[in-house]
Amino acid sequence: MLANYAPVLIFLLVAAGLGVVLLALGLALGRGSKDSQKLSPYECGFEAFEDSRMRFDVRYYLVAILFIIFDLEIACLFPWAVSLDRIGLFGLIAMGIFLAVLVVGFVYEWRKGALEWD
Repeated sequence: MLANYAPVLIFLLVAAGLGVVLLALGLALGRGSKDSQKLSPYECGFEAFEDSRMRFDVRYYLVAILFIIFDLEIACLFPWAVSLDRIGLFGLIAMGIFLAVLVVGFVYEWRKGALEWD
């Protein structure tokens, strides 16, 4: 039973060893000086807030959720494109309906102003 897991264990050991070697080489050969400007926190194009519990605008989360939703829906196109020759006309019509619903949802969000950042 243990022999079945030996290749996985060897792979993990090689990966961990390679990671340690590359980190050590980066530390040993790196020439960059670490001044206060390089070590300062940087996020979203502006300086970090004083309070980490400060409220963010809801639109930030809305745009992030919309991006994830549309990104996942578009990811459904890849398996469809690969198997298009096997699923035939039925698959083409089903994907057309799927894309029509996707476009209707996108137009609805656009008209509601969910993508505006004013």
